[in-house]
Amino acid sequence: MAPSDGGSDGLVPVMAPLPGVVVAVLAAIGQEVPAGGELVVLEVMKMEHGVATDRAGTVREVLVGPGDSVAEGQVLARVEPGEVAGPGQGTEAVADLDHVRPDLAELLARRDLLTDGARRAAVERRRATGRRTARENIADLIDAGSFEEYGGFAVAAQRSRRSEEDLRANTPADGLVTGVARVNGHLFGTERSRCAVLAYDYTVLAGTQGQRNHQKKDRLFQLAERLELPVVLFAEGGGGRPGDSDFPVISGLDTEAFHLFGRLSGLVPLVGIVEGRCFAGNAALLGCCDVIIATADSNIGMGGPAMIEGGGLGVFAPEDIGPVDVQGPNGVIDVVVDDDRQAVAMAQRYLAFFQGPLETWACGDQRRLRHLVPENRMRAYEVRDVIETLFDTGSVLELRRQFGVGIVTSLARIEGRPIGVIANNSFHLGGAIDAPAADKAARFMQLCDAFDVPLLLLCDTPGFLVGPDAERSAQVRHFSRLFVIGASLTVPFFTIVLRKGYGLGAQAMAGGSFRAPLFTVSWPTGEFGGMGLEGAIRLGMRRELEAVEDEAER
Repeated sequence: MAPSDGGSDGLVPVMAPLPGVVVAVLAAIGQEVPAGGELVVLEVMKMEHGVATDRAGTVREVLVGPGDSVAEGQVLARVEPGEVAGPGQGTEAVADLDHVRPDLAELLARRDLLTDGARRAAVERRRATGRRTARENIADLIDAGSFEEYGGFAVAAQRSRRSEEDLRANTPADGLVTGVARVNGHLFGTERSRCAVLAYDYTVLAGTQGQRNHQKKDRLFQLAERLELPVVLFAEGGGGRPGDSDFPVISGLDTEAFHLFGRLSGLVPLVGIVEGRCFAGNAALLGCCDVIIATADSNIGMGGPAMIEGGGLGVFAPEDIGPVDVQGPNGVIDVVVDDDRQAVAMAQRYLAFFQGPLETWACGDQRRLRHLVPENRMRAYEVRDVIETLFDTGSVLELRRQFGVGIVTSLARIEGRPIGVIANNSFHLGGAIDAPAADKAARFMQLCDAFDVPLLLLCDTPGFLVGPDAERSAQVRHFSRLFVIGASLTVPFFTIVLRKGYGLGAQAMAGGSFRAPLFTVSWPTGEFGGMGLEGAIRLGMRRELEAVEDEAER
């Protein structure tokens, strides 16, 4: 209302500040009102605006009523200025800061339904299996108080089958907790520690993939792409959920989550954690991750018991499908741990390699390195001892230890800086590179290259594995991947020859050529050749050898 000094009769007009419709008249003729007291309420574009007097006094005229349309500047009432002893109609009371409005009370009640305490029976059943809940795992992973949940109030898309009360109580978050948080913030600060987290809740419909939680995944994966956030996925669950009835789904083949998550590969680190059963769609997402951390009692499979039986392939218990003693040696699992606590700690440790350098570090006495490669060139030795000594104390994290055992792949730190390490293992085939080892090394090269982690290759190999059995493993294709990926590396990489540097295997351990690394250096025990010494002499000096009749002389 524009201020006015009043007309010739001494009355002060109260005018409409904008055009609208009168929905309420709050003051009556003769009523005393304070300065700022509302007299009329106007509705404009579905919004209500209170019109107040800027002078205390007594209402002498009310010129409009409910339903009247008024123009901007139109006089709505007139007030005779005067002293007013107390507050009048329209004056806001001092707010009670402890008062909880009904809408806020409902919000707080809905939040309470998302806590583990609201579902004690389900949580107790979970704890009876020796496992933590989804929210407990997230709380352990992230920095305290940093979790911003997305889509927590979603429920299963089953309103046509179940009551709203039932769905809120028994399908909180539609069985998938999603949000953004900080991980390792105490080491790397706020920006570098931001991370997207999603955890299937096995206490809700066996952690299955529902229509609403698919939408939540889509949203989180899009945010991770836009903000370039690492993703940690707790993947336990039974795959697709056929019971959702609120969506007109025919095949469900237009689900976007797998496309969106796959698109994150190579853009941001993707960490998969599984404990217990992980089948079908849950396993498909898990398999997209750069690293898979699994507890020893896990079962991972692209199809669960129902799918296998439905396909006429037999009847199996969940424990028969993809146990760790299968999925570790075949390369599916990168790190095996005892329980969910260790899994979370391993995820924090893994992520740290992609969050930056550490300011403080320590290493062992480097003189030990003089004695770790035997003087006897035929003696096998533990290359992991070389790795543990060479890099910062306690920093080495080996990946896929049970698979491709002829090569050791590890993340480590040197003077606090992250680095990837690839080393030949002389205990397996004398360090010769077979098809699984080649795949393992190639994939690790891609991982380090994607996230700008330099590489060090510790070479001790007589070459690639040869023979009819080796060729049955499609070794030509597998082995050549090392050359293709080595040639496309964009990160700095280096080669140290610990002992044997023979043939194409040695070149593969140097990105395809000893001229490719930023440096190629050797231990004093290093030896080099286009192939093993004995084989080279037999092949290149055959005539001369055959001409020598005396076997000892030959």
